[in-house]
Amino acid sequence: MTSWLLLAEAGASAAGTPEGGLFDLDATLPLMALQVVILTFILNALFFRPVGKAVEDREGYIVTSRAEAKEKLAQAERLEADLKAQLKDARQESQRLIVEAEQEVDRLYRAALAEATAEANASRERARREIDAERDTALSQLVKDADDLGELIVSRLLAAS
Repeated sequence: MTSWLLLAEAGASAAGTPEGGLFDLDATLPLMALQVVILTFILNALFFRPVGKAVEDREGYIVTSRAEAKEKLAQAERLEADLKAQLKDARQESQRLIVEAEQEVDRLYRAALAEATAEANASRERARREIDAERDTALSQLVKDADDLGELIVSRLLAAS
């Protein structure tokens, strides 16, 4: 390194150029380039590589997390579709049960109504027969009483004459 510095110094004084010009093209340029390259390697080894590894690890974590999230989202959508299908089936089943229950209630209502109507008709018929029987009994008693009264009147009229 010392040889480069001596070479740069010798070149500057031999060229006879004034120092501090706009472009000094002496041996300091390669020395600066070498320093930049060495600094780049050092920075790369000490800072950029660990930071790059951390960035890559973070990127890998993000990619895996995103893939897991997509998988969980797809699974949630499948579960949602399954639940919607189950809900639809349950609604259809409940509608079917409601219709069956309504039909059963209607059938039971009609059966109870028919039974009540038949019982009412039977009671009415029994009452009519009882009334007819009592009327016939009362009519026959009335005819008998009228005959007895007629005989009594005739016998008194005959006895009085």
